[in-house]
Amino acid sequence: MFYRLMPSNKKSKFKQVYAPMLKNIKRKILNSGEFSDRIVRRHSEFWADPSSEKIRNVRMFHTDPIEKWKDDKYWQRKLSNKANAREFAMMQGCQVPELYWRGSDVENIDFSKLPAYYVIRPTTGHSSKMVFVMDHGTNLFNGKKYTPAEIVAELKEAVNKKADQEFLIEEFLQNENGEYNVLTDYKFFCFNGEIAVVWEIQRIGPKTGYATFYDEHWNQIDEVHVFYPPKEKGPAPKCYPDMVSQAKSLSKAYGIFVRLDFYATNRGAVFGEFTPTPALGRGHTRFGKKILIKYWDKYCKGLI
Repeated sequence: MFYRLMPSNKKSKFKQVYAPMLKNIKRKILNSGEFSDRIVRRHSEFWADPSSEKIRNVRMFHTDPIEKWKDDKYWQRKLSNKANAREFAMMQGCQVPELYWRGSDVENIDFSKLPAYYVIRPTTGHSSKMVFVMDHGTNLFNGKKYTPAEIVAELKEAVNKKADQEFLIEEFLQNENGEYNVLTDYKFFCFNGEIAVVWEIQRIGPKTGYATFYDEHWNQIDEVHVFYPPKEKGPAPKCYPDMVSQAKSLSKAYGIFVRLDFYATNRGAVFGEFTPTPALGRGHTRFGKKILIKYWDKYCKGLI
């Protein structure tokens, strides 16, 4: 109301001077606080070490003894490699997508042996970069048609930029109704076996969609993060009890705070990935940071 009643010259000044200031203040509030600081510290501890990339990319298998997995102070870095994350989840009894191919020699991918629906994702990276959700030659994440040669060219460029980069070609999971589409994400904020928040993201693309937040019992709660616009509460997926059970088990094995991704499919809950430093601590609301710090101090007190 105040803004609408302002003279046009004052509105112009407000847009030029005060609106950017208010935007910066809001950004600082969202990106500061104890939870944000802890995530930034963890990121520094995890990845400032010159050997961190070597640790992340050591090839692990679900048949390896747990002692081999935990042979490093911050062994959880191994699980930031999505291939290792698959193996660890399998070791804990979780379902993962079927694996069709893994490697860096992308010129040797035999596309003739792939089904019409498949997903390509890098073993390291974030924010759905270099992810191809393929439906008969179309990437559903950007709506663009690709020939095999075009896909190989993009993957090869990524490998040339990062020598240890690998790619996974996996099953395109069907939703609970047996349909192929971009799946809804269920992100569990977990602390040593305890679930603080469940973030349901109805995806449209890699960075577009709608979100709702819940507690462990599927009671809707206030916004925890501001990246996606909110949507109304919907029903829990049929496999939600399994998601909760598996999230608690994986979180307990992980030992410290982590965000876990799951998908609801026609064969039940399927694990996606581990995220140890979500959004680098940025974008969480005051309510979100309060509840996350409360759980951190109660169930992971003194842990990184």
